[in-house]
Amino acid sequence: MTKAIIISLAFIAGLALGAVFFGGLWWTVKKGLTAKKPALLFLGSLLLRLAVILCGFYFVGGGQWQRLVACLIGFILARLALTRHFGLPAKQVASNDEKDLKK
Repeated sequence: MTKAIIISLAFIAGLALGAVFFGGLWWTVKKGLTAKKPALLFLGSLLLRLAVILCGFYFVGGGQWQRLVACLIGFILARLALTRHFGLPAKQVASNDEKDLKK
């Protein structure tokens, strides 16, 4: 395979890893609000997500910094996309903060 294809695949793998990591974080926070033992849920989720991401970066990188950088860029872009999709709009966050200050 050509180098451009390999770098592109590393980028796509980074997107997938980011979706798994930050999607898992979103799920954990959502379930943690109603969990009987939220600390255990958060710790277990963190360890599982970190294990998946570290193994993913290790295998995708294959000892080449170019692939690691492409994977990292994909990971960061997945974070930005998921934050934009699941996050509150800035105006809503600001209005919620103002309501809390008035109480």
